[in-house]
Amino acid sequence: MGARRYDAVVVGAGHNGLVAAAYLARAGWSVLVLERLAEVGGAAVSRQVFPGVDVRLSAYSYLVSLLPDRIVADLGLQVMLADRAVASYTAVPGGPGLLVEREEGPATAASFRALTGSDAELAAWQRFYGRVATLAEDLAPTLTEPLLSPADLAGRLRDPQLWHDLRERPLADVVADELSHDVVRGVALTDGLIGTYADVHAADGLAGRCFLYHVVGNGTGRWRVPVGGMGAVSGAMAAAARGAGAELVPRAEVTAVEPRGDGATVHWTDDDGTERAVDTGWVVGGTAPAVLERLLGETPRPSADGAQLKVNMVLARLPRLRSGVDPAVAFAGTCHVDEAASQLDAAHAQAAAGRLPDVVPFEVYCHSLTDPTVLGPAERDAGRHTLTLFGLHTPAALFRDDPEGSRDEAVRRVVAQLDAHLAEPLLDCLARDAEGRPCLQAASPLDVEASLAMPGGHIFHGDLSWPVAETPDGVGTWGVATAHPRVVAASSGGTVRGGAVSGLGGYAAARSLLDRR
Repeated sequence: MGARRYDAVVVGAGHNGLVAAAYLARAGWSVLVLERLAEVGGAAVSRQVFPGVDVRLSAYSYLVSLLPDRIVADLGLQVMLADRAVASYTAVPGGPGLLVEREEGPATAASFRALTGSDAELAAWQRFYGRVATLAEDLAPTLTEPLLSPADLAGRLRDPQLWHDLRERPLADVVADELSHDVVRGVALTDGLIGTYADVHAADGLAGRCFLYHVVGNGTGRWRVPVGGMGAVSGAMAAAARGAGAELVPRAEVTAVEPRGDGATVHWTDDDGTERAVDTGWVVGGTAPAVLERLLGETPRPSADGAQLKVNMVLARLPRLRSGVDPAVAFAGTCHVDEAASQLDAAHAQAAAGRLPDVVPFEVYCHSLTDPTVLGPAERDAGRHTLTLFGLHTPAALFRDDPEGSRDEAVRRVVAQLDAHLAEPLLDCLARDAEGRPCLQAASPLDVEASLAMPGGHIFHGDLSWPVAETPDGVGTWGVATAHPRVVAASSGGTVRGGAVSGLGGYAAARSLLDRR
């Protein structure tokens, strides 16, 4: 292998690296993919987390929205994405909570009326999300085209005012213009905070960008469950790359990238510690930008830390709720807990002051209600279920002094908060593994950093970008350039339109190279 020159070497076999490899190999390029870990897929993997429990959990990322249908069709990806019957349920102390059906009907109307006392807030909600849907329909097709200028993009939009407001105004103000109830505002604002540590009252665009990426996918913004877990998605991408002729090498840790005018040499160490080198015409960086910069011998630019608490669980049974709402409804979509707008503000203020929030805003959902195939036959027959919890405003800095103790305290708080809405303790509902231990696994941003080489544990590799060319020389490009002409980025944080499990970074990297030939 060492003597062969490849057309492209892809560093990192996360979903973006796999998409880039598949596109290039399908175009007849010789492609080598080097992956540090023993499995491909990066954050888009499924694992049997608990010994003796036949359940394959989506270990890190867990839902799909931004993956374009175009990429699925181009690569012939054998993936199934299932719609959740419920969009969201928000637990409210002493009340029935707020239910938003996938197709909003009488139950949604009754829920809004019970929470707010009138039909006005539902009408405002539907007006706002009607505008969001129009923006998504207009913006989504541009994600697989060369970059437009902000003005050109605005010219393609039926509601350029919403695009302008999201870019120029604090997200909290945009939402407050439309919605009045504290709980309802919070449901909308969470889309600006998932995976992003941001102040929704700031005009820095952080929350607005995150909101946009959460509502624009495929023109609908609909978040779907990958049947078989996230590993089925990355597995299909790996199969497409291999099927097109790309070579995928796991346990291959890249140690340096030396670019030249006509290509580059990539140095790596294989599974038995042997040092190797391979020449290539192009390098595709599927790693976080800071990792790629280190491999190039550069000082990594500072990047934002992650700010999420992820808890994976297997339940012996779904817990009953004090509200009386059927848990198969409450947990089927996104179940919001302590995410009213005022609670989001209080948690951000405490985190910004260097404290773990007294009340951690979070959401939970049950993958297995939509996709029971992640459960083994015995677990399915026994009525077991998965439960995934995602906490907000828990930045990496809060865990650095005492990683395990701080993580355990964060878990204690979110479990207690969830228990406040349950008719039985969550811990009593957890399944037990082969050693008799509760099936609960938690990961702070530092744990994500250690597992996936994502600096700061940021699931987007850093702050998201607006999906446009911010400078004139970027117009018409794919937003993947690095300081080295023979090295292109493909990762979430390294590309203009990367973020979430979308494949857009890998798609853009491949298109940029194919356009040059």
